[in-house]
Amino acid sequence: MKWTTKKFRQIKSKSERKKLTMLTCYDFQTANALNKSEIDLILVGDSLGNVVLGYETTCRVSIEEMIVFGSAVKRGAPDKFTVIDMPFGTYANKSLALENGIKLFQQTGAEALKLEGANEQVIGSIKSLVNTGIPVIGHIGLTPQFFHQQGGYFTHGKTAEEKDILVQQAIDIQNAGASLIVLECVTEEVATKITERLTIPTIGIGSGESTDGQVLVINDLLGSGVKTPPSFCKPVKNFYEEKLDAISTFISITNETTSKSSISLRDNENIYN
Repeated sequence: MKWTTKKFRQIKSKSERKKLTMLTCYDFQTANALNKSEIDLILVGDSLGNVVLGYETTCRVSIEEMIVFGSAVKRGAPDKFTVIDMPFGTYANKSLALENGIKLFQQTGAEALKLEGANEQVIGSIKSLVNTGIPVIGHIGLTPQFFHQQGGYFTHGKTAEEKDILVQQAIDIQNAGASLIVLECVTEEVATKITERLTIPTIGIGSGESTDGQVLVINDLLGSGVKTPPSFCKPVKNFYEEKLDAISTFISITNETTSKSSISLRDNENIYN
């Protein structure tokens, strides 16, 4: 079953509802695997800047890069509700948001776009996109595009003032027309309060278990990188070590077989079938 914005709104009214599951994805092959799974949503996050492109922060990711990776994922997972991040600076005002949002939405075939923050400019951009017919996902708490302004990566909502601000931001995003909201690294107390107050689903990452769903970076979940994943993510595999083992195996096999000339093709063999 492919999710829709209408179905997302309906789950909040059900007394017994399933937890929504969401994973990031940046390439066609992984998207194809997710398309065959029971995952509910796919996020093409601008975290690809760190995970795939090796940037220090997500702020360097461009709209063109999001279009390339977003399109690849959507081709691999046509049956999944796919959300794509609008990168840094592309929705600084309503005009930019519409120009870049329409371009990203049309060229990738995504089902929704995600915007970080909840200041006046962002709320205005959300309204403009929604009024144009583009579903929007909000994102508050730790917002990587605001890394320099926030002063690093840390848990939000620890003080009474921060709690009130986050709750109001979530309400403002909902009132602007967003279909869902991501709560990243906020205290579980705040995540619970927001989830109870809103009529749209909340998706948590590092924000406890009380949200309506959970999202993780798939590379963290699979242990694909050399860096240790965030403390809230416990990898289920160690793909990085498996890749190293596979590379070593290839080198050993190649060294053993080259001298024997055992690598050959039969006449008229179609090597790709």
